[in-house]
Amino acid sequence: MWRDDAYLLDILIAARQAVKFRGDLTWEQFRNSSLHQHAIAKTLENIGEAARKVSDGMKAAHPEIPWVAIMSMRNRIVHEYFRLDLLKIWEAVTTDVPALIAAIEPLVPPDKP
Repeated sequence: MWRDDAYLLDILIAARQAVKFRGDLTWEQFRNSSLHQHAIAKTLENIGEAARKVSDGMKAAHPEIPWVAIMSMRNRIVHEYFRLDLLKIWEAVTTDVPALIAAIEPLVPPDKP
């Protein structure tokens, strides 16, 4: 489904942005930088929103991707923004997002010339 391709690309773009925003920050620097916290949380929110729109068929075909966890993270960011667990955000951007990029990249069709 063409819409899945678009949403998977949105996930990949946002995931790459999250990793870029993290850069070479340490946990301490991240913990003390509301700018980085908000930027990374927003990319995680975007990932979750796009994942929510991926078809059930695509999700079923790729159970290796933690769709429910991705969407749950988005819900926590959107609805509990004043009580975010920064350590969970940090763990997501340092561990989960790179793994997500590796899982999503093969699913995104290459650019057409």
